[in-house]
Amino acid sequence: MTLSALPARAQDAAAPVPEAQTDVVSAQSQATDQLNAAREELKRLTDLVDKAKTDDNRLAELKVDVDATAKSIIGTSIATRPRLDEIKARLAELGDPPAEGAPPEAGIVSQERERLIAERGEINALTGDAENLSIQATKLSNSITATRRALFSNTLLQHTTINLEVLQSASSSFVTEGQELSRSLTSWISFAWKYKRLQLLTAIFLSLCAALFFLSGSYRLFSPLIRRDVTDMEPGYITRLSVAFWSTMIPTTAASAFVLSSYFFLQSFNVLRPDIAPIIAITLAVSVGLLFVATLANAVLAPSEGNWRLVRVSNLGARRLMFAIIAMATINCLDYLLGGISEAMGSPVVLTVVKSLFASLFIGFILMIMALIKPILPVGAPLDSPGLPWPRAMSVLFVVAGGLLIATAVIGYVGLARFIATQIVVTSAILVTAYIGILTGKAVAKQNAFADTVVGRFLEKRFGMGQVALDQAGLAAGLGIYALVVVFFIPLILLQWGFKIADIQAWAYRLFTEIKIGSITISLVGIFAGILLFAAGYLITRWFQRWLDGSVMARSRVDAGVRNSIRTGVGYLGVGLAGLIGISAAGLDLSSLALVAGALSLGVGFGLQNIVSNFVSGLILLVERPFKVGDWVVTGTTEGFVKRISVRATEIETFQRQSIMVPNSLFINASVGNWTHRNKLGRSDIPVIVGYDTAPRKVMDLLLEIAEAHPLVLRNPSPMAVFTAFGETTMTFELRVYVADIVNGGGVRNDLRLEIFERFRAEGIGSPFLQQTVEEEPALAVQEVARDAPAVTDEDAPMAVDAKPVTTPRRPRRVGSSTPGEPS
Repeated sequence: MTLSALPARAQDAAAPVPEAQTDVVSAQSQATDQLNAAREELKRLTDLVDKAKTDDNRLAELKVDVDATAKSIIGTSIATRPRLDEIKARLAELGDPPAEGAPPEAGIVSQERERLIAERGEINALTGDAENLSIQATKLSNSITATRRALFSNTLLQHTTINLEVLQSASSSFVTEGQELSRSLTSWISFAWKYKRLQLLTAIFLSLCAALFFLSGSYRLFSPLIRRDVTDMEPGYITRLSVAFWSTMIPTTAASAFVLSSYFFLQSFNVLRPDIAPIIAITLAVSVGLLFVATLANAVLAPSEGNWRLVRVSNLGARRLMFAIIAMATINCLDYLLGGISEAMGSPVVLTVVKSLFASLFIGFILMIMALIKPILPVGAPLDSPGLPWPRAMSVLFVVAGGLLIATAVIGYVGLARFIATQIVVTSAILVTAYIGILTGKAVAKQNAFADTVVGRFLEKRFGMGQVALDQAGLAAGLGIYALVVVFFIPLILLQWGFKIADIQAWAYRLFTEIKIGSITISLVGIFAGILLFAAGYLITRWFQRWLDGSVMARSRVDAGVRNSIRTGVGYLGVGLAGLIGISAAGLDLSSLALVAGALSLGVGFGLQNIVSNFVSGLILLVERPFKVGDWVVTGTTEGFVKRISVRATEIETFQRQSIMVPNSLFINASVGNWTHRNKLGRSDIPVIVGYDTAPRKVMDLLLEIAEAHPLVLRNPSPMAVFTAFGETTMTFELRVYVADIVNGGGVRNDLRLEIFERFRAEGIGSPFLQQTVEEEPALAVQEVARDAPAVTDEDAPMAVDAKPVTTPRRPRRVGSSTPGEPS
């Protein structure tokens, strides 16, 4: 109950409900407390930002906290808007105070107005305070971004003078650092063995178990995906791609999991000292990086198994390229390892600079040497033949990249040279792996390609999946590989280019929870939850339908028509409720649906009944699917194949290849015949009229024999020959045959008609030509029909034989039937 429930008239006004006032005061007090807490949090974050102006990782974490605080401030401000709207509406009901000289109003109304005005002022002040705090949070977040950008630029573009004095200073610092590192490691090992032996051994044991689980387990579980079949001398392209991708991803992922678990165990048992923990962490990290580059180079170049090679290079060229790549990766990893050790030991910055200088120089020289390698294999040449030099553009690229790297380091921009060297080695490896993954996903998703893979053959053998199911599984597998590439490699590339884990986490959170399109906010998590809730509601509805129909109404002996109506109504109601629940869970505003409904109602009121009727009918057709694209339907005077179903009209292509747009309401309000609704099985009836001088059983036996001899006539249901009627001078028989595809029934009828004519003539029943007078009836007529259709084509006109001698030839009379106009 709220204050807006008070009556407008003073004489009927009641005293405000104490509980409502208490709730309002409590809500405002809570909002004030939240803003005060946010103000204190902003002060704390501002102090932390001032202290961490040189720590990029810490700044990234603080930015996430600042953005969260700003979001909470905005949420607090938004929470006061409903109450402010209630106050405005209530003040409008009370009206303005009486003018001077007018009769005074009741005291309770004046008090109510004054209280509401005071409360409105408090809310406005609260909202203004929230806006000021939000502006402060935004400024703090922007300042953090600017500081981080400046740090990144200074790191890359910081200049260091390279001379003999710097090198001598770095050399002496290197010796000192080595001695300190040796003492630290020795003391740590001695301390851990004497005082934390049990914890150390436990951590080592658990790490070995993790290694056994991740490394050995991954190999055993995924060996079909990463193992090269030595007996396959000519593996397919998709097989080579798949093995290269998974033989890089799976070992690297397993090694990363092992490294993380080992570090976790060492930290959990308090084995690592603060000065040793960074050294162990950087050692484990660079080990995984080196493993990643080495496995990728081996997967792509395959120096010992040329038939699995992804690039066309010679055996000697593959070995030299792999050696160069691993050498560059090793130098780069050593640079980061030694840099991490220097940072942990507190060594002079000049030592880190000189280390990166030599690493950049070595990588630059290796790049220039790679331009001299001759790896290109001539067309048609064996793998062990001598290779040709690189194309000129590639050789120039290697020389220019190596020269620029060396020049950048020598002139003093060592940070920039180190960054470029890292991108050449690590980012190139990541991009190559991602590209292989994209090619693998594309190859797996191709039609009929997944069935040739190891997984496809396993699914086909284990579950008996057909070609269509395997193609669908291949498409899903391809999309899964694309998603894996995006989720796994894009963050790695961002990390290489200076972004931090906190940045990626914040972006991922916003991606899944706050996608803004104009004033609309979309949440992927909410949409996914809405889909799950709708699916659950749909399944529950279908189960309830079956239970209600089979367990309740069946036992009550309810009429079949009533049961069907109740079952259908329950289905519509359940699906509608599931849809509303799913839409609400997805975060979509149901008021938008009300606007759509209002627009439709307005359209109906302005004479758009037919359009709305066709629109709703189209939705019903799309949901119920009484026919689908490709079905042969008949409605009114229109007959043909369904080519397209839209929400307004359905496109029908007649047998004369004429396209007719039929409004959807005609399919809902009129009878519609569908020859291929559940299947294409259909029956064709062929009437045969003979004279009384023919034995009926002989005619029936001949008709059955002719039908059973035709390859397209089904044996189940079996054909039938029926004696249907007596005439004044003739007997009427009917041959009923079933065909698997009623659409192709014209050819079957034509074959049967010819065969009946030829067999009857051979058996002496009738003659191929009819000679009769105008008054005479034909003794034999052969015509083909199909049930429940309105007309007969000219080709189905009867052919009469076995007539009395006459002098005037005459075309036989057309016998009426129910043959549909089917396509020939």
